[in-house]
Amino acid sequence: MLAALVRCLEERDQTEGHGARVAALAEPVARLLGWSPDRIAVLRHAAPIHDVGKLVVRTEVLLKPGKLDDHERLEMRVHPRAGASLVLPLPNARHVLPYVLLHHEQWNGEGYPCGLRATSIPVEARLLAVADAFDAMTSVRPYRAARSHAEAFVELENGAGSQFDPGIVEAFLAVWQGEALPVAV
Repeated sequence: MLAALVRCLEERDQTEGHGARVAALAEPVARLLGWSPDRIAVLRHAAPIHDVGKLVVRTEVLLKPGKLDDHERLEMRVHPRAGASLVLPLPNARHVLPYVLLHHEQWNGEGYPCGLRATSIPVEARLLAVADAFDAMTSVRPYRAARSHAEAFVELENGAGSQFDPGIVEAFLAVWQGEALPVAV
């Protein structure tokens, strides 16, 4: 069921492979951090469906070639809660619900939907946030060209301690700087 929803989303918002790339980016970082195989398996399951809530966002907002206005930004910000609502009734996916819900929380508490900060955000959601942001930055989007890997690394470094968990960013950079990346550019 979830796989079908993810396929619908990827076709609709032109992000084919995004969830798989997020998983591929996050998994080696989780291994470096010493996560157990079971915990990594949960991360691997959460990554492809983390954006499933975008199914409730209007296509014209998802594919808008310019900057979102305030109303459109608010509409986009509902997708984590919508995703959690889609995942909740599925018994085989409930274990990933917190990561679907919280992947847009920020280290400094300025994220959404709950405004959690620092270690009150589950570490899996913090890692998904970094991998998600990196893939988004290095992929072509309707509103901008893809950034280079080097530019994205700098953005992650700049966001460490505010948007992102600095320890997760450090681990991400340790794994991926200078390595071949599973990113479509």
